Amino acid sequence: MSSTTFGEMIRRARRERGWSQARLAEVLCEVSGRTTVTRQEVYRWEAGRRIPCFWLPYLANSLEIPRNQLERATVERESSDTTLDPAATLSALMPDGDPLAHIDDPDGRRIGAGAARDLTARVHALRLADDVLAGGDLIAPARREMSAALRIYREGTHSDEVGRSLLVAIGELAQIVGWIESDAGEHTRAESTYRIGMAAAQEAADMVLVANVAGSLAYQWTNTARQQDGLALARAALDQAGPNAHPKTRALFFDRVAWAHAAIGEVKEAMRTLDAAHHALTEAPEFPAPEWAYWVTDDELKVMDARVYTELRRPLRAVPLLHDALQRYDATHARELALYLSWLAVAYADAREPEAAAETASRMLSLSTEVASERTAERSRVVLARLTEFADVPEVRSLLDAA
Repeated sequence: MSSTTFGEMIRRARRERGWSQARLAEVLCEVSGRTTVTRQEVYRWEAGRRIPCFWLPYLANSLEIPRNQLERATVERESSDTTLDPAATLSALMPDGDPLAHIDDPDGRRIGAGAARDLTARVHALRLADDVLAGGDLIAPARREMSAALRIYREGTHSDEVGRSLLVAIGELAQIVGWIESDAGEHTRAESTYRIGMAAAQEAADMVLVANVAGSLAYQWTNTARQQDGLALARAALDQAGPNAHPKTRALFFDRVAWAHAAIGEVKEAMRTLDAAHHALTEAPEFPAPEWAYWVTDDELKVMDARVYTELRRPLRAVPLLHDALQRYDATHARELALYLSWLAVAYADAREPEAAAETASRMLSLSTEVASERTAERSRVVLARLTEFADVPEVRSLLDAA
């Protein structure tokens, strides 16, 4: 039996009362006379990472759950297999300490719904800026936004509803800031930022946002020689989001799993997951998609397909998709344009078309020199290494000499 038997029992009862994890920790401290329970600890209980034996009677009393029911759930948890479930996988990534802990300040300013809306708007503006600017250009202002958002949440006073809105905005902000840091080559810093985002989204009970932030970290791991970890985390993110998440988000999460499978050469699994992504996107949504999923479209999914096909050495599938997408792609999105050209160049090389590969690579390298992105720099190295096989072809030789 999975840890959700015990953890979900607590989570459900807490949410029925409208309590955050921090509020439950406060209640437990009040009824026990101790001050050793934190929001982080409640998160670990709910995720199945720890069993709160001492706190069982206080949990039972505070959440009005029969104590024997809680005790039975802990026994079942301890006797089950030790394979981590998705919640436990994500729990292990919680940041050290508690970066979201409130700082008691009697003079702290009151934060209203307007401030939360303003923060949400700035987060989306940063996403749109990332469409046309690279990580090296955005990393400084992005980090300033992150610091300011955390300060507003921790130092201000606000209602539970406003607090949740701030947490959601912080989770979304951490995702885009982590993405920007990763694009700038700051992978360790990006991972730390992603962890904060997961904690904020978890505290806000926005599990689809948790999945998006975790999936972004999984994508980074897959691309930085941690393919097995990336696959495990991408799967956990997909499972955590659940089958009722918006079709756009499920398509994105499936695609990240497919990319992770492709990175370790698991052809059947990658192809099957790509099919699942397309199937998800055809489903009729019952509610609006999160704002952060604005870019997930059928065209973008086809580009993702092409990248997977290129990674799997399937150029006959990859080339038509990339060629078609690049004809319609917005030229102002220079980083993405360079990245997509890099996969097209490799696909041409795999198709034994070195002249076309050299021409495409030349365009890609020209764009890359104008983009402050470690992603494009790494892809440039990959493309040049792939073309060395054709060094005797004049067009390739010229390109390699110039590079």
